[in-house]
Amino acid sequence: IGNTVLHILVLQPNKTFACHMYSLILSYDRNKDGPGSLELIPNNEGLTPFKLAGVEGNTVMFQYLMQKRKQNLWSFGPLTTVLYDITEIDSWAEDQSFLELIVSTKKREARQILDLTPVKELVSLKWNMYGRPYFCFLALFYILYMVCFTMCCVYRPLKPRTGNRTSSRDNTVYVQKMLQESYVAYEDELRLVGELITVIGAVVILILEIPDILRVGAAKYFGQTILGGPFHIIVITYACMILVTMVMRLTSTAGEVVPMSFALVLGWCNVMYFARGFQMLGPFTIMIQKMIFGDLMRFCWLMAVVILGFASAFYIIFQTENPENLGQFYNYPMSLFTTFELFLTIIDGPANYDVDLPFMYSVVYFAFAIIAALLMLNLLIAMMGDTHWRVAHEQDELWRAQVVATTVMLERKLPRCLWPRSGICGREYGLGDRWYLRVEDRVDPNKHKMMRYTEAFKAQDRDNYDKGSEKLEINRDTLYKKELSALSLSRSTSRTSSHRGWEILRRNT
Repeated sequence: IGNTVLHILVLQPNKTFACHMYSLILSYDRNKDGPGSLELIPNNEGLTPFKLAGVEGNTVMFQYLMQKRKQNLWSFGPLTTVLYDITEIDSWAEDQSFLELIVSTKKREARQILDLTPVKELVSLKWNMYGRPYFCFLALFYILYMVCFTMCCVYRPLKPRTGNRTSSRDNTVYVQKMLQESYVAYEDELRLVGELITVIGAVVILILEIPDILRVGAAKYFGQTILGGPFHIIVITYACMILVTMVMRLTSTAGEVVPMSFALVLGWCNVMYFARGFQMLGPFTIMIQKMIFGDLMRFCWLMAVVILGFASAFYIIFQTENPENLGQFYNYPMSLFTTFELFLTIIDGPANYDVDLPFMYSVVYFAFAIIAALLMLNLLIAMMGDTHWRVAHEQDELWRAQVVATTVMLERKLPRCLWPRSGICGREYGLGDRWYLRVEDRVDPNKHKMMRYTEAFKAQDRDNYDKGSEKLEINRDTLYKKELSALSLSRSTSRTSSHRGWEILRRNT
């Protein structure tokens, strides 16, 4: 019952009352220092009160609980060294990491905890010592891997076509070689080594991704932008396309260019995932994801309706015309593709001035240009501009969350020998088996005085604003003389709001 009450207090909107009641309940806990403490009992979701405060974004309760866990090591003047208990915060050897819970929650308030002590210091330590070097090495290794795969595709086994053309529009001159003909020369053996590296890389990608899908769940794993959800879909699809291409090569099945081209596009697009390791490029990947899966997905429904309608009209208009004079609409699939290019203004309006074009073509194309080029494309630009503005206001916060998610991912994937545990064991200071993070804090003795000055001058500005515009027309010289005379008389006579800040300043001096 006590543990349930603690979880309820974490969710209370009145944070001051919740902190006092939390302390009151823990004061009656008989096992507050043992393994049966109320603070260590998880709820049905596996969250202790401490983790629940982080998931809900309750910064007041989080700071209150951290103050209870800290140990003052020594103090010398304004410099203080504190040991913070990071047993539940550190993601090392944790099945349900506190850091991963914060970045995976949908509440923006939870990400503010990443800027609080000691979470900020812990993430900075992990990222600078291990996360950034390993992530940069992984990015370089992936780029070299993609270059190897690209070279294998560019020099894939082809042979001249021997069959006759079946149509005047048939432009094929090379065809795919059979399996027995693909690995004969020395160049083919070099390509075989690159193909084996590509296939092994695809298998490794699937081995690393599938356990995380089963652990977290497909909806959460692919749906969280900060965790790299869309990029996980891209890299898994890329690995599947590689395996499909391998099967088609081994069975000498024609058409391997389809999965191979998809794999090339997806593999190189996944390079953008590694932009999250840089503060300048990381927020832009989130902007691209939100634009594609937010604005562009909604816009595609409207675009599909417009393209289907006008492509059908163009095909009907040119159905009775000679396709050799204007071949952009010679069949229905080609009409759809040409209308799509016209919609995005990739090509100009097709016209052949040597022949007479149908009159309805000019009418339909005029309406299409107004709706597509002027109306809908500007609508898409406005939608993307709004998304860019919203994401730009929280780009630093999103980048910190990306860094945390990347750090946790690398810590789970890499062996323990390459990523030792961060912090100091409590046995060195007689604090048991818990792990602590040493943080040096510098306390400014004039901080509270400066806060008083700030509040005084804020009150002065508010009072001056309320007096109206007539006082703004007072001569500056006259006002300056009045202030000097008031200061020379007495402190007791200077009680107006314009002298409050100066009184506090003189008194403290």
